[in-house]
Parts: sequence; structure tokens; C-alpha cells
Amino acid sequence: MKKLPPWAVGLIGIVAIVGVWWVAALVSAPVGGKYVPIPTPPEVIASILGDGFAFFWKAFSVTLTEAGIGFFWGNLIALVLSAFVLVVPKAEGVLAQIAVITYCVPIVSVGSIVIIILGGSKTPGAPSATAIFLAALSVFFTTVVGTLLGLKAADRASLDVVTVYGGSKFTQLRKVRVIAALPNILSALQIAVPAAFLGAILGEYFGKIETGVGPILVAAQVTLNSPRVWGLFLLCALVSIIGYTIVGLIGRVVAPWSTGRAN
Repeated sequence: MKKLPPWAVGLIGIVAIVGVWWVAALVSAPVGGKYVPIPTPPEVIASILGDGFAFFWKAFSVTLTEAGIGFFWGNLIALVLSAFVLVVPKAEGVLAQIAVITYCVPIVSVGSIVIIILGGSKTPGAPSATAIFLAALSVFFTTVVGTLLGLKAADRASLDVVTVYGGSKFTQLRKVRVIAALPNILSALQIAVPAAFLGAILGEYFGKIETGVGPILVAAQVTLNSPRVWGLFLLCALVSIIGYTIVGLIGRVVAPWSTGRAN
């Protein structure tokens, strides 16, 4: 049997999900009531179109800014510390413990402390410091683990060649390890995109911010505006998928050998 192309498999998956969603909406629909626990796909699309592009862009632009800043700093710190471990191997245990702690500690607990220390947005429409911090925290573990695995996967013969010619550990890092680790690093960065976006939204949930996906999502929940809640869910998923895909495409350009394609 001929294998289906990826786009066909994705299309079938989308149709199946929408079909299950539609059936669940019809089954859960109340009789004579106004509150709809699971709105149908047309109701959600109508809600999105009714709210309009300007309404969502005003909120998503703030959240995307928070996620972008957190993504940059969280990954930068993770990459620098991972590289430092290769130069100073004794620091690996400490970095691993820090990474595990950032992953295991409930983000709700961390957010409650961070909101007290950093606060939210100082001016209306400005990014929230808490959201930025949680976005950075959300990507740290994944990038540290992916980078360390990639850096350690370098070819031993190549490392020995650098050593024979008098190269230091830093030279090995620049000439061999970074190149070998690029596929792992790019994969970690790809996974970090939706993680940073989710972290930013969670940061907005702690309050002290007037504009963003978090505030309008809370408002929709309070008013039981189910179609808007589902619409926001779809848009958040779409944004995450787009970001994930963009980083994946960048990875194919930067490290084409990781996909098995020739340069």
C-alpha cells in the first residue's frame, strides 16, 4: 500500500478532530439553555470573525512580545551555561539540578512569588515582567537538556584531532561540538517556541496586566463566553504551530544534514 504524503495525513487528522469536536458539541448542547459548554466549529469561527482582527491582534501582540523576550533570554542563558559545562565539566551537576528544579517546581507557585517581586505591566499595553520571566523559565529545561546531549554527541575522533594540534576545550567547543550539536539545539529551540508562548499566557493569569491573551481569556471565562474561549484556544494553537514551523524551517536551512538532505 502506497504511503500517504505528510500533508494528506495532516489533513485527515484535522478532519477527524473537527468531526469529533462537532459530535461532542451536538451531544453536550443544552435544551433551551443559552450556555453552550462546547460550541460547534461554525459558532467558534463566527465568534472569531465577530471579534475581528484588531481585537485579537491587540492582545496577541503583547503576549507574543512577552514570549519572544522570554524565549530569547531563557534560551540564551541555557545555551551559555551548557557551553560553560563543556569547558568546566564539574559544573554539569549543578546545572542539571537547576534545570530539573525549573522543570519540576509548579509554575503556579513560581508565578505567585515572581508577581510579588517583579510585578506585572507598569504601563497599559506594555509587556508583563512576570510573563516574560515565566516564558524564559518554561524554555530553560528543554534547551539545557537538548544542548548538553548535542554537545556530548560530538565525534570523538574529531575532538582528538583538535587536541593533537594543541587545541583547548574551548577550541573543541567552537570547531566540533557546536556543529555536531546544532540539530539537537535547533530541535530544543523548536520545542521551546510553544513552551514560551504558554509561559507568557500563564504569567498574564497572575494579574497586574490589562492587555494580553491572558486577560481576555479570563474575561471570556468569567462571562461564560464559550465560543470566544474556544476561539482563543484555536488561535493560540495556530500561533504556536506557526512559530514551531518557522524554527523548524530555519533548522533545515542552518543544519540540513540533520534531515538527511545533502547540502
